[in-house]
Amino acid sequence: MADDPVESSTDPAPAAWRLLAHPLRSRILAHLRLHGGATAADLARALSSNTGATSYHTRVLAEAGLVTDTGLGDGRSRVWAAAEEEETEGLDSSVAVSTITDSDELADALWLAHDLVDHHAQRLHGWVDAQVAWPLVWQEECGLDDREVLVDETQLAALRAELGAVLDRYRRRGAGTPGARRVTAVVGLTPLPRRA
Repeated sequence: MADDPVESSTDPAPAAWRLLAHPLRSRILAHLRLHGGATAADLARALSSNTGATSYHTRVLAEAGLVTDTGLGDGRSRVWAAAEEEETEGLDSSVAVSTITDSDELADALWLAHDLVDHHAQRLHGWVDAQVAWPLVWQEECGLDDREVLVDETQLAALRAELGAVLDRYRRRGAGTPGARRVTAVVGLTPLPRRA
């Protein structure tokens, strides 16, 4: 997990994994995606870090195209925002780890996957604790939904594509609607052990 910017590669996924396989960088990107624009000082306060570290790592993320300078800063401090998802489509965490032959790239990819699971688990734990203060409809519709399905490999790929398409349709559906709130949907398709 070197602190230096990652060299460009013909395959964007390993470079992105290596870049984000740094705890502060992955947290900066997650914070900007969730909370919107922030300065390095804002990020340092929110992530219990220092401005030198958040400033450096935000610039590294900007060089990789994962965050952008909004232009809203005052000259001394920039306001950073996560790049729009269409701009970062090269970051695909779904690549099978068995296809990664470099041990460092494999370690980076596995670290990033575990960090993403931990990040979403923290967010879900936060919802469990906070939901009582939300209106009833939000309590009923948000939260966990665990369903078992029986699919073959082709059907699994179709299921994943369909779930992605549904989420894409709703990505900006509530724009301009009073009372609309951003929600996150975490899709984690995992195989179950065979029944005896």
